[in-house]
Amino acid sequence: MKADQYVTVAREGVHETEINRSRFICSLAPAATEQEAQDFVARIRKEHPTATHNCFAYVIGADAAVQKASDDGEPGGTAGVPMLQMLMRREVRYAVAVVTRYYGGVKLGAGGLIRAYGGVVGEALDELGTLTRRRYRLATVTVDHQRAGKTQNDLRATGRAVLDVRYGEAVAIEIGLPEADVEAFRAWLADTTAGTAAFELGGEAYGDA
Repeated sequence: MKADQYVTVAREGVHETEINRSRFICSLAPAATEQEAQDFVARIRKEHPTATHNCFAYVIGADAAVQKASDDGEPGGTAGVPMLQMLMRREVRYAVAVVTRYYGGVKLGAGGLIRAYGGVVGEALDELGTLTRRRYRLATVTVDHQRAGKTQNDLRATGRAVLDVRYGEAVAIEIGLPEADVEAFRAWLADTTAGTAAFELGGEAYGDA
């Protein structure tokens, strides 16, 4: 079952916090593929070669098909896993988080580490912001030139996402529709265009909600 919607990171950025003299720097970025996520991790490691740890977690796929986490030398399960759990709890997908730690001389203990690594990812998400992307069906509405302008205006007025307009012998307007709206839309379109518009469903995609 594919997810109807997911959340992703609005932009790449960094959030830093200090806990018991240790610096925790969370670098967060959107990542479309696992390769992009790995490249980002490698880049952050290069930027912080003297850090005590560079732990990471990433989730790829609207259904979270790919989930990876690394403790990078911290006690097992105290760094990468809580980072991954924070991403999953917030329903964040197609995103990568790297938490760079500079040890400040005070041991935090397992519970403290879990709270620190998970917490700094949560704070970074709050600070950088997230976007919700919803699953929708691509569909093409074909109308004659006389009706094209009015149809586009009607579509926008009812909050439909007009993705593309192609002019040929007729005008093809590509839109995105939530799956649940398809039948109601079909009826609305027939009504609005007096039955003259053609309507064709295409594939699925995710777009900004």
